[in-house]
Amino acid sequence: MEVFISAVIGDLTNRSLNFITSKFSKPTPVDVEDRLLRVLLRAQVIVDEAIGRHITNQAMLLQLSMLRDAMYRGYYKLDSFSYQSHDGDNKDKFARPSSSLSKVNSLKRLSFSSRNTLVSKQLQEAHDVLRSMILDMEELTVFLTSYPRMYRQPYSMHLQLGNCMFGLQMEAQLVIYFLLRSQSHCTKELDVLPVVGPSHVGKSTLIAHICKDERVHGHFSTILFFRIYEFTEDDLATFRKECTIKHQNLMSDPDGRWLVVIEFIWDLNEDAWNMLYSASKRCVPTGSKIIVTSKYDKIVKFGTTQAVTLNYLPHEAYWYFFKTLTFGSTDPEMHPKLTHLAMEIAKILKTAIAANVTASLLRDNFNTHFWCNVLTFLRRPVHKLRCGEDSLKLLNKNIHAHLRRMVAPSEDIVVKREYQRFSEEEVPEIRVQDVMYGSVRPDGEFEALAWRSQIPPYYSYVFVCEIQKVKGTATKRKRRIL
Repeated sequence: MEVFISAVIGDLTNRSLNFITSKFSKPTPVDVEDRLLRVLLRAQVIVDEAIGRHITNQAMLLQLSMLRDAMYRGYYKLDSFSYQSHDGDNKDKFARPSSSLSKVNSLKRLSFSSRNTLVSKQLQEAHDVLRSMILDMEELTVFLTSYPRMYRQPYSMHLQLGNCMFGLQMEAQLVIYFLLRSQSHCTKELDVLPVVGPSHVGKSTLIAHICKDERVHGHFSTILFFRIYEFTEDDLATFRKECTIKHQNLMSDPDGRWLVVIEFIWDLNEDAWNMLYSASKRCVPTGSKIIVTSKYDKIVKFGTTQAVTLNYLPHEAYWYFFKTLTFGSTDPEMHPKLTHLAMEIAKILKTAIAANVTASLLRDNFNTHFWCNVLTFLRRPVHKLRCGEDSLKLLNKNIHAHLRRMVAPSEDIVVKREYQRFSEEEVPEIRVQDVMYGSVRPDGEFEALAWRSQIPPYYSYVFVCEIQKVKGTATKRKRRIL
């Protein structure tokens, strides 16, 4: 009997010790945060090293793309945890009765404990995924050094992201692979690669960077650009004359191959494409290739190979991009409240143009009050004209879009159309952000500069606008909703 009791007591003692040990050894969110930060830095080293090299292996590019996306998700979760304490600064404005204070405090503690548990789980999952991917890429990191470098990276990350293509490295390598590979069918036909995606997603930027690549320069003697608005038979006669020569070096390619990049601004039917393709075959030498870009999916069927489809950045990658542009060389950890506001602003934006314009605006007004006003302004519902479509979709369909003015809520900026100008062309002195967020108010119809790109092809994006009063019915409806 004594032996049995001793065994029971020993077992209970061991279980109690194990419970206490597990309870006190359970990692806190801060511990998991430190571990995630260390593995993120390791992933960052691999990704940065890969971005600066000419990688031709398609499987390696896919693996690196997966690592890059996981890294962005990890950084986003880390920032969400670090700055979540600033989310509820204004949630407890109203005092509660003293009789319920104890109950409220208990609920707060329970909510805080549950949130910490959830955050720890999310951080741990991000850590485990990244760590597993890095371990699986040990051989890849060895092979990585065998590929030649493309350029010397700038000292500061914000300079790198502000002056180079972001998030399209894998797509760029796929296009380069298409351009450099030998034709697999009859040489009388031309290889055609469609590049499709919504407006302002980076199609022109992608092609401009590819055409600057040394390998592409060495493979083609001539690189031509042709922008098509509305294609007619008359354009066939001027096809060669209307092309812009971006590169010409007859010594680089003894066969005289051409690369023709055709950008479709408007939709194109199949008959018009057949005429253009036939004209291209007559104009260009054998072995030449064509890249067609458009926001319309119809061009996919014009290709002789699988199309390259571009999409907007995932939110986690967009936040990484926006944070770097917004804070520049300033450490975001030194400004936690501003970083939280920037995270909320980034959730509303979508395009690279919006990121650059808004980041520039926030940098020029680096204070909490202004950033709060911008966030409140952007959260207001934008006037929608058809089926709940936002301004970006309306512009893509050439429908007038309405933008609000922060200093004058009773007025709208009606954007009638948008177009690009080349770097050598003059641009308006009025900026869109000065009209939206400032006191600038032109009369009548006017042109305003939305953004001037600092990277190839150095387009300037111009809006044709007019300021109009908000209709009284819309104002009353908005007040009732509020």
